[in-house]
Amino acid sequence: MDQRLADVLSVLELEALEVNLFRGESRDIGSPQVFGGQVLGQALVAAYRTVEGRECHSLHAYFLRRGDFNAPIVYQVDRSRDGHSFSSRRVVAIQHGEQIFHMSCSFQVAEAGMEHSAPMPDVPPPEALADFESYHEEILADLPEKVRRFFEHRRPFEFRPVRRPNYLNPVPLPASKQVWFRAVDRLPGDAAWMHRCLLAYVSDYNLLDTATLPHATSFLHLQMASIDHAMWFHRPFRADEWLLYAVDSPSASGARGFARGSIFTRDGRLVASTAQEGLIRPRDSAEPPVA
Repeated sequence: MDQRLADVLSVLELEALEVNLFRGESRDIGSPQVFGGQVLGQALVAAYRTVEGRECHSLHAYFLRRGDFNAPIVYQVDRSRDGHSFSSRRVVAIQHGEQIFHMSCSFQVAEAGMEHSAPMPDVPPPEALADFESYHEEILADLPEKVRRFFEHRRPFEFRPVRRPNYLNPVPLPASKQVWFRAVDRLPGDAAWMHRCLLAYVSDYNLLDTATLPHATSFLHLQMASIDHAMWFHRPFRADEWLLYAVDSPSASGARGFARGSIFTRDGRLVASTAQEGLIRPRDSAEPPVA
């Protein structure tokens, strides 16, 4: 297995400290704090460790403080309810004695019902598009050192944007974008929980910065931080097969941007939806983005 993917899987392997209490390691991805998607994925793993025979169908999370990637994060799970069909969990992430994140999530026994979904956008296939890393390589020499660290980090997912990114000379664009993505290598087995936790991890990429597109400014010149993050899992999928992230931002106001995303399989099935609000402020010095 590719070492990048093996590493993120090891990050999701939490240590059990006590009943309902788990500890996770962090990774430095070139940003000044723990990547929000890592905390989201680990929190979902912690919740899954307290549930049997049910799959997560929704989660709602808030980021409270910056995480320190030099210290472990402790996850405390509250088993709020186990009903006939649904289970509810609340997860609190603690670091240096303070809450940095909390999340509510719901699990359901597999059940048949009515089916419909929105259509997938008509976009070129991933094979016709260039990888994000090829665009990053073109501009590395023109970036400040701190930002360069973020771009040089090799990620466990590959991303192929439908529209070429323009970080250095942005122009006003519609507040929407589409990005193909998948894990960089084949994942072992087909456990649904693993693919959902990995999707939670990667869903924090390419979301909030969509709110900056109409304003002819790059996230390189902004202070950005996730405030909250919500996900709904609709259908089974594999995180190591191509998925299309179709994102739009219907609003930005009050130094906050709001974005929502739809995630489709290659054959057009809508498998998950996301929503996020985050802080967006101008700043003087360039540093790696928060989210």
